[in-house]
Amino acid sequence: MSDPAASPPFTSSLFGIEPGWIDYNGHLNMGYYTVMFDRAADEAYAEIGFGPDYLARTGCTTYTAEFHIRYLRELRLDDRVHVSFEVLACDEKRFHTFQMMFHRDGWLAATGESLALHVDTTGPRVTPMPAARLAALSRMQRAGGVWPEGAGRAITMRR
Repeated sequence: MSDPAASPPFTSSLFGIEPGWIDYNGHLNMGYYTVMFDRAADEAYAEIGFGPDYLARTGCTTYTAEFHIRYLRELRLDDRVHVSFEVLACDEKRFHTFQMMFHRDGWLAATGESLALHVDTTGPRVTPMPAARLAALSRMQRAGGVWPEGAGRAITMRR
């Protein structure tokens, strides 16, 4: 039997890299990792019940308060990736997620960590989310309480 803490509850579709995303070094420009993490989050959000329909129906959405990427291995034009998405923690107004970008051959290319806020756009102001959205987030929460390697890291130059 597999360890539930080792298996994220959501994996995106396979994404390709667009020619305009390649920088002068011949690899994926750093900004486009964010684009792919965002596209994967949109797919996960559909499972949670967030997205354009939620905004139209409730006037609420999510805003990203913080996003941290670790670039672990270069990606190039012909590479294809999928992205895992899991919730590390959540409460009524915010949620902390962790994503892992895997090359189709299985190696880890990057991780993305986010703190998102539930926002009423009429303010805009941070506001509690409905119980059903919080329950959906909780179902995506990492089992066992053990965070994946790399989660919660800060940028520092050690002396």
